[in-house]
Amino acid sequence: MKYKIETEINRLVNILIKEQEPNGSWTYPFETGITTDCYMIILLRTLEINDEDFIQSLVDRIISKQDENGSWKLFYDEEEGNLTATVEAYYALLYSGYCTKTDSNMRLARNFIINNGGLKEINMFTKVMLALTGQYKWPEHFPIPVEIVLLPLSFPVNFFDFSVYARVNFIPIVIAADYKFSMQTKRTPDLSELFLQRGDDDWEKEINEWRSFLSTIHIGIKSLIGLPHELHRIALNHAEQYMLQRIESDGTFYSYFSSTFLMIFALMAHGYSKQHPIITKAIKGLKSNQTRIDDHLHIQYTKATVWNTALISYSLQEAGISSSSETIKKAQQYLISKQHYLYSDWAIHNQHALPGGWGFADINTMHPDIDDTTASLRAIRSLILSNPVYRQAWDRANHWIISMQNDDGGWAAFEKNVNKSFLSWLPVEGGTAMILDPSTADLTGRTLEYFGNFTRLNKNHPFIKRGIEWLLRNQEKDGSWYGRWGICYIYGTWAAITGLVAVNTRNDHPAIQKAIRWLYRIQNPNGGWGESCKSDIHKKYISLNESTRTHTAWALDTLISAENEETVEINRGITYLLESSHKNDWTTTYPKGQGLPNGFYMHYHSYEYLFPLLALSHYKNKFFK
Repeated sequence: MKYKIETEINRLVNILIKEQEPNGSWTYPFETGITTDCYMIILLRTLEINDEDFIQSLVDRIISKQDENGSWKLFYDEEEGNLTATVEAYYALLYSGYCTKTDSNMRLARNFIINNGGLKEINMFTKVMLALTGQYKWPEHFPIPVEIVLLPLSFPVNFFDFSVYARVNFIPIVIAADYKFSMQTKRTPDLSELFLQRGDDDWEKEINEWRSFLSTIHIGIKSLIGLPHELHRIALNHAEQYMLQRIESDGTFYSYFSSTFLMIFALMAHGYSKQHPIITKAIKGLKSNQTRIDDHLHIQYTKATVWNTALISYSLQEAGISSSSETIKKAQQYLISKQHYLYSDWAIHNQHALPGGWGFADINTMHPDIDDTTASLRAIRSLILSNPVYRQAWDRANHWIISMQNDDGGWAAFEKNVNKSFLSWLPVEGGTAMILDPSTADLTGRTLEYFGNFTRLNKNHPFIKRGIEWLLRNQEKDGSWYGRWGICYIYGTWAAITGLVAVNTRNDHPAIQKAIRWLYRIQNPNGGWGESCKSDIHKKYISLNESTRTHTAWALDTLISAENEETVEINRGITYLLESSHKNDWTTTYPKGQGLPNGFYMHYHSYEYLFPLLALSHYKNKFFK
């Protein structure tokens, strides 16, 4: 066993070192289904940018993902297929010009859409895309008025009570909706056959569900000083400036695909020509997110370069790669160059802290998050210890993380105290995950793990104690924790337990013992673990009925940190990792990350290497005598 473990560790180390880029980073694909590929085709055709080779490549990938029943899925075990994804694919393929309604695969897709309720049943954001391109009529009054951007922070509900993800997507939508903007071309397909009855393209359902919230907003708008038409003009200009001030150097709006796509339409609605330099640069930025997966072109939602580099560099160091090696030194210098120095939206609710975090994407300069910051600090710790020149960067980052702790004791992803619970009831796909940025077990646990293992702070420090208390209050009845950014309860439990142990919570604490029993109970007969994306939708653990290497690594790392001695279950999990080292099937590409429940799932290609490496290294470091 010992020899096999060392062999597997060396194999994974060699793969990762070989894949490092010359600048020290790792650029493994950040795969997010077909939506971005579909929207890219729709955008290019709408703007009459006929980059045929590029469009044809995207078409090939979309077609390759179609299921036998004509649908497209968000994840492998989504039994019947996904209506919204199928509509997006059907529309994009027709708009591309490389598929027609009479093609056999398109007939199957059309039948699936009609049999599942047609366009009326798709999600709100896809309806917005269809409205922008002339397939769906805008409502007379959109649920969110543009004047919301003018409400002061002191008002009970204001623009900055929404998560940054919601803000950057809502802002361009409300601008375009205000102008009722749509753009069609000679190539625009006709989707009217997908409305199953008259009136299916209205927004009555969405507007009714927003009504009580809107009454509060309108009260606030009426309290603003100024003539209604003047306030309206000011609000539109303010919304425009919000976008323009948050464009990254590659032309993307906050580095996200969806917000950039929507910004392009919003600017055209506001009077920009489709050849305007801001729009052409934004399109170039979106195209720069392309990657190749299995010889197919894919447009990434954003790039995960900082995240990949931080996690991989740390896992290599845990595996014994010296911090003086070229691999680690180059990675650390890359990460140091990506630390943030700009104030942005995070400072609205945290006005007394200096910038100092890290973001997810290589182009990201203004949108830091807690997870990337602690991950980067883990990776550069040896650099700080050996070179005092970087001590200021280390201190700034630590102060920023501590300042971002929510009042409830936990940590969120991007902002502080953006957690007004009544907003989670708004009728938006993803609910709390879309609208709010609350404390989560994965962020709180990983933050505690960082402070405990890398700064030697423990439960005796007041802010650490508050983080522990938040985790203990938010443990599920079965002993698990829900993880917001991974799939899902295994991920959250891994973060929570490794965090609690790192800050000197006793291994025999009832919460830790309960979590251990839960992990043992859900272990698969083959020794591994696997969890379905359905857990995220139903908010309870649902087995994948197969094991994945990433889920197994998370579960093992949890148990290795919490158990004083090797157990039979740990041994079986290690054996599974060793025996599945060359596994390459649907479980390998199954999403291990989530963006929005039932809407947006993420496959990190790096996870198949780095997390098994981390678990095996921690096992070796703890149990090899």
